Amino acid sequence: KMPQPTPDELQQKYPNLHVLRPNHQLLCLQTLIRDRNTCREDFIFYSDRIIRLVIEEGLNCLPFSEKTVETPTGHDYQGTLFASSICGVSIVRAGESMEAGLRAVCKHIKIGKILIQRDEETAKAGLLYTKLPPDISNRSVLLLDPMLATGGTVIQAIQVLLDRGVPEHKIIFLNLIAAPEGIEALFSAFPRLTVVSSAIDECLNEKKYIIPGIGDF
Repeated sequence: KMPQPTPDELQQKYPNLHVLRPNHQLLCLQTLIRDRNTCREDFIFYSDRIIRLVIEEGLNCLPFSEKTVETPTGHDYQGTLFASSICGVSIVRAGESMEAGLRAVCKHIKIGKILIQRDEETAKAGLLYTKLPPDISNRSVLLLDPMLATGGTVIQAIQVLLDRGVPEHKIIFLNLIAAPEGIEALFSAFPRLTVVSSAIDECLNEKKYIIPGIGDF
């Protein structure tokens, strides 16, 4: 099997790829969620913490406009505001695990859903269900799915968004763990997409599982 590019090589190749900078806290959280002996309750708690970090980084990728406010001391403060209305779209079912983290930092955000079933034999994806805000074409979209393996499911979900009129450059895919093969597939199909991930792993195995990965989310 050909060696896959490293996270640094991928970020140099794709400027719209943002991987959380590794530090002791993030590596500690990654270790806890990847340990096969971690109980379900702890897995949910620590993966939620990483999801929050990914969402915050994703919000950083949104367009901003300048805004000046007056502080309680009567002085001006030069700040910013989000320049675009946003919505979330989760790829059911694993993507739903990221909805609470998004709602925690974006009050009253609309969240749509796309259900795509993957055939275990062929690893091909088929669209089953969509429920999206009617004005989604006017919004920046935070697309949620914690695992990116081959990229087939996410590519189909992005195509659904494009068919609904969402511009490619206004889609930000938020992800917990990605395989290099999935990153390459996404940017080959949609070069103006933005991707935010907490980690890019080594490769996919012959069963298309992310290695070292975390198993099923």
